[in-house]
Amino acid sequence: MWQAEVYVTFKRGVLDPQGDAIRGALAALGYDTVSGVRVGKYMRLDLAAASEAEARARVDEMCRRLLANTVIEDYRIELAPAAPTSPAAPGAEDAVQQ
Repeated sequence: MWQAEVYVTFKRGVLDPQGDAIRGALAALGYDTVSGVRVGKYMRLDLAAASEAEARARVDEMCRRLLANTVIEDYRIELAPAAPTSPAAPGAEDAVQQ
């Protein structure tokens, strides 16, 4: 089992109006040392694969086919073995985290 973290961001030169709005709001709040903000997406995927190479290839394909618009976005994949999970106690799925 593998855990993949995928970071998707606009390519250089692609306008980022949400990032510009955040930069302007930060300046209005007195954080005028921030000169640029780029907004992106973060996804964590848990997947089964026989090897790290297979997991990376699968996630790369997912990014190219769905998770990123490769015309205007770049993506970066970080991959690690998933931590083993212990069986949940009965009713644990109903617990609320705070």
